[in-house]
Amino acid sequence: MQQVDLVGVVVDLLGLEDALDRVTQRALATQEHGSEVRPLSVVSANLDHIAQFGRLGRWYDTLDYSLGMPNVSCAVQHGSNSDDWLVLLDGAPLVAEATRLTGKTWPRLAGSDIIGPLLDRAETEGLSVGFLGGSYVVQRVLSRSVTRTRPSLKVSGYWAPDRKELIDHEASLRLADSIRSARTQILVVGLGKPRQELWMAKYGPTTGANVLLAFGAVVDFLAGSIQRAPSWASENGLEWAWRLALEPRRLARRYLVDDPPSLLRLRRESRLITSNSLNPPSENEFVAAALDGSTSETLSELDRSPLARCFSPHGQQVDVTVLAVTFNNADTIEELIATLRAETEALSLRVVVADNGSSDSTLELLAQHPDVITVRTGGNLGYAGGLNTVMHLARGCEAVLVLNPDLMVQPQAISLLLDRMRRSGAGIVVPQLLESDGSTYISLRREPSIFTAIGDALCGARFTGRPSWASELDYDAESYQHPHRIDWATGAALLINGSLAQRLGAWDEQFFLYSEEVDYFRRAREGGESIWYEPAARMTHHMGGSGASTALSALMAVNRIRYVRKYHTKNYASAFRSAVLLAEGLRAFKPNRRGIFKTILDESSWGELPRPSVVPQNQDALADFPSGTIIIPAHNEESVIARTLHHLAVLAASGSVQVIVACNGCTDRTASIASSFPGVKVIEVEEASKVAALNAADEVATRWPRVYLDADIEMSPTAVKMVLDRLTHSGALAARPAFEYDDSRASALVRAFYRARRRIPSTSQALWGAGVYGLSKEGHAKFGAFPTLTADDLFVDQQFETWEKVVLNTPPVRVVTPRTVASLSAILQRNYRGQTEFTENAKKLPQSVPVPTAFLGSGDIGSRRTTRELLGSVRGPGSAFDAAIYAFFVASARLKQKRLSAKIAIPVWERDVSSRS
Repeated sequence: MQQVDLVGVVVDLLGLEDALDRVTQRALATQEHGSEVRPLSVVSANLDHIAQFGRLGRWYDTLDYSLGMPNVSCAVQHGSNSDDWLVLLDGAPLVAEATRLTGKTWPRLAGSDIIGPLLDRAETEGLSVGFLGGSYVVQRVLSRSVTRTRPSLKVSGYWAPDRKELIDHEASLRLADSIRSARTQILVVGLGKPRQELWMAKYGPTTGANVLLAFGAVVDFLAGSIQRAPSWASENGLEWAWRLALEPRRLARRYLVDDPPSLLRLRRESRLITSNSLNPPSENEFVAAALDGSTSETLSELDRSPLARCFSPHGQQVDVTVLAVTFNNADTIEELIATLRAETEALSLRVVVADNGSSDSTLELLAQHPDVITVRTGGNLGYAGGLNTVMHLARGCEAVLVLNPDLMVQPQAISLLLDRMRRSGAGIVVPQLLESDGSTYISLRREPSIFTAIGDALCGARFTGRPSWASELDYDAESYQHPHRIDWATGAALLINGSLAQRLGAWDEQFFLYSEEVDYFRRAREGGESIWYEPAARMTHHMGGSGASTALSALMAVNRIRYVRKYHTKNYASAFRSAVLLAEGLRAFKPNRRGIFKTILDESSWGELPRPSVVPQNQDALADFPSGTIIIPAHNEESVIARTLHHLAVLAASGSVQVIVACNGCTDRTASIASSFPGVKVIEVEEASKVAALNAADEVATRWPRVYLDADIEMSPTAVKMVLDRLTHSGALAARPAFEYDDSRASALVRAFYRARRRIPSTSQALWGAGVYGLSKEGHAKFGAFPTLTADDLFVDQQFETWEKVVLNTPPVRVVTPRTVASLSAILQRNYRGQTEFTENAKKLPQSVPVPTAFLGSGDIGSRRTTRELLGSVRGPGSAFDAAIYAFFVASARLKQKRLSAKIAIPVWERDVSSRS
C-alpha cells in the first residue's frame, strides 16, 4: 500500500474496493485468544483535516496515524489496545497532489462517497452498524430513512450526544459503554472535525466497535438534512463552494480562512513515502514496550520496598528531580510532599526545595522531612532566582519537574507526564490543572501578541468563543480533554526533559515573578522542542503560592511588556504596551486594579515593584554557602571601605569565603580599617595601580570562583552567594550581579544623566559598569593576568562570548553616583580613556590571537548602539531632556579626553571624590 505525506498527514492510497475490503475485514474480525479486536479508525483527509492535524495544525501529532497507533496516553491508561488508523484521500487538491507525487491517478474517497457501498456490504454480511452524531431530530429522520431504504441493515443504535457530553469524561465513558452494550461492529461517527477524531482516539477502544468511521456530515447526508453537491460540482472540485453557499455562517471560516494556508503549503511540503521509510511497530510490540523496562515502573503498581516512599539523595541517579520554590507556604507544603511520596511507589524521585526567605513555619515543616533537600536562598530571589539557585541539584535524572508549592499531585500524574514525554519526544509536558473545587483551571496559553492583548483588553473572560488570535488564554473546553501540542501553559507544573533543562540553562531572572515561564517555554520552542499538554495527568492548584496585591498585579502587567520587548522590535513592543494600558485603563475603576495603569505609564516607577530582597544571614544559611574569594582593590578608600566590608563581614568572619583587600599605594587608613574586620586578609602593593592590586590578590587567593569588587560598591551576601553558585554549577565563565544607581544626593543635571542611562538597555546587559564581576577558574584562565589597562571590567567583558557570561537578577549592588558635574565628567573621561586603551591594545594583538566577536568592528565600544538606544528611549519632553543632557556629558567627556591624551603621556586616574565624602 502506497502512502504520501501531505503537510504532515500520512495518507493511505487505495482504490474504492481495496478500502471497502480493509474495512469489511476488520469489521468481521473476531476475538482471538481472549483479546479484543483492534478497532480500525477510518478518516477522510481533506484540506480541513490538514489544517487541523497537519504540520501547522493545532492537533498535529495528536493522532499518530503514521505509525498505526494514536499518540494518546489513555490507550495504555485504560488497558485497551490502540486504534489502527486508515487515512483515505479526500478533496480535489489532495487527489491532485497524490497523483503528481505517484504518477498514478487515485480516486477521491470521501466519507459520503463510500458510506453507501459500505452499508451495502454491512447489510450483506450481517454487520451491526451504529450512528453517532447529529441532532436528535436528524437521528430520528435517519432512523426512518434507513428502515425504509435498507430494511435488512442491522442497526445497533442511534446516539445524538450534545457537546457537553462529549467534553465530559464521565459522560463520554457512559456513551462509549452504551455503544459497547449494543454490540456495535461499525460505528459511523459524525461529530465534526476535529472533535470526531479526538473522541475516537480517546474513547474508541472503549466502544467495542471493530471499525469507527470519522465521516463528518455523513449522518446529515443520509438523513437528507443536508443536500449533497451535484455531480458536476464534485467532479470539478467545487463541492466546497456548493456547501459554502448552503451553510455560509458555519463554513465560511473553514473554507475562506483555515483551508487556504494548507492549500498553499500542499505542494511545497508533501512527499512520497517509500516502502522502507515507514516501519511501524506491531501493536503487541508497542504494548510490550509500554509495559517493560522503565516504562513498566511508570505505569504499574509495584511494591518495591519499605523505602519506596522515600526520596533519593543528591548524587543518585533518579527518574525525576522535583524542584519547588517556597515563600511562606506552611499551609500547603505538607500536602505537596505527601502526594509526592505516593508517587515514589512507581518512580524514583529527588525532591529539592529552594526557600526564598520564609518567615512562617515553612522551614520547620521541611525540616521534618530529612530526605527533602532544602536550600535557603538567603532572600526572596523571585521564582526564577529560586529555581536557578537549586538547578544544579537536578543533574543525574531523566526529567526535571518544576512545581508550585501549593499543588496537590494526583495519583500517577508524574508517571503519565513522563510517559507522554517518552512517547512523543516532547521537551516539556504540562498536566491538567484543577481548581480546589475540582473544576478545570484555564491554564493553556497562546504566544502573546498585539492582537491577543487587544482581544483580552476588550473582552477579558467574556466571549470565550472568540477566535484564537484574539485571546492569549485557551478557553476551548475540548483543548483540556485531549493531549496536544501547545505554545505554553501556566508555570505551576511542568516536566522538562533532563537534557533540555541543561541546554536551556538558567531561567531569566529579570522576571522576578510572572512571565519567566513564558520566556522559558519560548526558548524551548526556538530550540526545536515541542511542548505537550497531557490531560490524563492531573494536579490540583490551590492558588496560594504568590498571594495577591496591587503591586504583584502591576508586576504581572509590567513583565508582560518586558517579555515582548525582549523578543520584538521597539514599535511592536510599544503597540503591545498600549494594549496593556488599554486593558488596565478599562478596569481602573476596580479597587484591586487601581494604580496599575499609572505604574505602567510611569516607567521610572517600575524599579519600585517587587524585586529580589535580602534576609539576615544566620549560621545555618552560612553552612551551605558556596566557596569562593572576594577581591577588593583599594587605593586610599578609608571613607568607603568600612561601608563595603560591613555587608561582607559575616562571610569573612565565618570563613565562608575568602575576603582579600588589596591596598595599592595607600597613604591613608584603608589598610588598618580593613584589618579591623575579622577574617579579612589585607595585602599591600607599593604601586598605586588597580591592575597590580588585582594580580597580587590573585596570587595569594586559594579559592574559586572569584568576585572582583570595587571598594566603593556595596554587595549583599545573597548577591555574593548567587554569583558564586552560578559560576560553580552552571558552566558560566563570567557573571555579575544586578546593580542600581544611588543618585539621591546628586545634582539635578547628574540625576538627569543617570535617568537617561537607566533607559539604555545595553548598560544592564554587559559585565562592565557595575563595579563588580565574577570569574570561574576556567574563565580567568582565558586571559591569565590582568593587562595594564584602565578599564579592567571592559577587558573582562570582551573576553567572553554571549553564552559564556551572564547577568544575574540578584539583590542589586549599590553604586553611588557622582554628586557633582565635575566628578561625573572626570569619571566619564576615565571610562573613555579605558575604551581607547582597549581598542589600541586589541589592534596590536597578533593575528593568531583571537579577538572576541563582541569587539569586532567597534572603534568606540558600543557608541552606535548606545546612540540608537538613547534615541529610542525618548518618550516625551522629560525623557528628551534627559537624553540631551546625557549626550552633552558624553560628547564633552570624549572631546576633553582626546585633548588630554594628546598632551599627557602618563594618564592620571580620575577619581570621584564627591561620592566618598
